[in-house]
Amino acid sequence: MSTQTHPRQVKKRLSPGRYGVYAVLLLLAVFAIGPILLFAFNALKSQSQLAASPLGVPLHPLWHNFVQAWQQANMGVGLRNSTIVVTATAVGVCVISGSAAYALSRLRVPGSNFFIFYLLVTASLPIQLFLVPLFYTWTNLGLYDNLFGLVVIYWAIFSPFATLLIRSFMVALPKEYEEAARLDGAGDLRVLLQVVLPMAWPGFLTAALIAGLQSYNEFMLAVTFIQSSDKMPVSTSFFSFQSGYTQNYTLISAGGLIMIIPVLIAFLLLQRRFIEGYTSSGMTG
Repeated sequence: MSTQTHPRQVKKRLSPGRYGVYAVLLLLAVFAIGPILLFAFNALKSQSQLAASPLGVPLHPLWHNFVQAWQQANMGVGLRNSTIVVTATAVGVCVISGSAAYALSRLRVPGSNFFIFYLLVTASLPIQLFLVPLFYTWTNLGLYDNLFGLVVIYWAIFSPFATLLIRSFMVALPKEYEEAARLDGAGDLRVLLQVVLPMAWPGFLTAALIAGLQSYNEFMLAVTFIQSSDKMPVSTSFFSFQSGYTQNYTLISAGGLIMIIPVLIAFLLLQRRFIEGYTSSGMTG
């Protein structure tokens, strides 16, 4: 009998603290989800309902607000352009950062410590310092108002941190597999693609997710270097729509909700691998 009641006593003794933890987690959940729910409620109201009850639940949901916002804000074209930018940015950052991380972690590169320090410095510099010369250079190169030109800028600003992140994964990998592959005649490229990449893929996935999410949410560079409406990513498309419909807050809420839904879905599907990959790297070595 004593062995059966002991766990119950322990459970009762720990329950107050556990309830406190649950209460804190509940408050954090409300703090995180509350604005999104309020955004969704406002998107389903009419202008009169929003003015009468800005914090209330919509009594008669107006689902056509999403259709109207999709059409008037040109969200389809914006999401298509954002998909192109996000995919190209993620792939390019992985290629650039993976190659640089492999060289810094496995090859005998002269001055590798200087390059690591350089990456730390460049990752911390604000892009606003280079905005004017970058705008002048991109205009002369014909990369202004061009999605590829925007992607190249994203490669430059997201690759330093991604290089350090992927390098931290590669430093922790055992070298015996690489040495065995070299004994079989494999070169550096084959070792990277067939040996290192399968073991360091969580680092590549984390770097791709970070770069993709940052490029999707980025606004300043997109609004500066993209002017044509058919080339605007979804962030600038929504900004243009918001500027033209400043009084119709229901349509603005509907357009904003359409914009954040892809990010929420991607994070919910990949949150475990994203958090595990980010925390397991340690950014050490």
